[in-house]
Amino acid sequence: MATQRLDGGGASLLVNEENHLITARGIRYARAERFAVPELTTFGSSTVDATQRGPACPQFPSRLQFVTGAVGEGLAISEHCQVLSVTAPADADRLPVMVWFHGGAYVSGSGESDKYDPDALAAEGRVVVVNVSYRLGVFGYLNLHDQDTQNLGLRDQICALRWVRDNIAAFGGDPARVTVFGQSAGGDSVMSLMLCPDASGLFMRAILQSAPLGLSSGRPAMAEAMLAAATASLSGVPALQADVAQLLDAQLAAARAAQQFGRLGLMPFAPILGFAPLPSAADVDARIADAAARIEILVGYTRADARPFVSMDPRGNRLQQAGPAGPYLAAAFGRIMTRRIFGRPAAQLAEKWNRAGGRSSTFRVDWTPRRAPLGACHCIELPLLLGSRGAWSDAPMLGAQPIDEELARRTRAQWSGFAHEGLAALGPAPLRIG
Repeated sequence: MATQRLDGGGASLLVNEENHLITARGIRYARAERFAVPELTTFGSSTVDATQRGPACPQFPSRLQFVTGAVGEGLAISEHCQVLSVTAPADADRLPVMVWFHGGAYVSGSGESDKYDPDALAAEGRVVVVNVSYRLGVFGYLNLHDQDTQNLGLRDQICALRWVRDNIAAFGGDPARVTVFGQSAGGDSVMSLMLCPDASGLFMRAILQSAPLGLSSGRPAMAEAMLAAATASLSGVPALQADVAQLLDAQLAAARAAQQFGRLGLMPFAPILGFAPLPSAADVDARIADAAARIEILVGYTRADARPFVSMDPRGNRLQQAGPAGPYLAAAFGRIMTRRIFGRPAAQLAEKWNRAGGRSSTFRVDWTPRRAPLGACHCIELPLLLGSRGAWSDAPMLGAQPIDEELARRTRAQWSGFAHEGLAALGPAPLRIG
């Protein structure tokens, strides 16, 4: 353990130092009361213990636990979950910064999970990595107290980026060279952040991994139905007075109400256009043009991205039960869903970015471990990028196979190379991983 003094902040951080890496965990970057807009925190002159993992937002177990294994198991739970962790080479000096936003359909997960530990990425890639946790579900994406104040989880994320701007130099990071990256809902968050005027200038590059960009429109009507169902679930108890269990029950009721909205109901909770800090739907193209002038993007998906979601879709369930041909039919349905929700929207975003004068490239992850039950499915690239030793050993998607360490090193080198040099580090052709 070592003590590090933040430059100009007047505070000392107690951090872990091991294997030439400094790790500061569970740092509070913002504070907010329930259903309130977050406020950026400052350290003051106190000594901050940053040696323990911070809390996760209240949540149910991930619906993708049958794919990834448990994520965030053993973490404390708190509504006050606006925390981040920083991992940096011990000798870092003005290194590029990579800010990670975890996935989990905006209802599960935490940046504090050991599955997202970025030690290898930071050490091999010579980057400073920041893992962000933010409010989820009804706490972050369906305000049951103030219907005009939405997108609280997204506001948390913007606060985290402002904290990085103000404090990352103390860890040897360069606040002028920030890359944001995220997977699934985290990748969708990256898209929302690029649209937000409040996030302008806080990062210069972005990586969107398996972002469900095909599920971004039509949310206001669904949110109204969800709000009515959640409010009815509380049976007259004011949202500010309800306990956490009651709010999670209201979250379930809202998710059930979303199922009538078809494919959109696969991810009921998400940022909603037209509510601050996001623009209206009519202004999205103008915001993309503005962002394209400032931000390079790398956007992609996995070859069988939607395969885990087939079992969550009634049609997919029926196909899987259709006799000997069932698995083949379900796999075909998964390919269709992958194109519609992940593949085609990723390609369209890259094309739109280029037309707006920006710079973009695409990737696809084809890596399939032997005996992997779902192929190159959603989340399959995560063990190649992040995770402490053994963290992914319980992930069924890997088929009990070891991670391809050489491929993992190459993938981390590509992601960190992008943070250092942008698309120039990747070459002109789309990436194929695996």
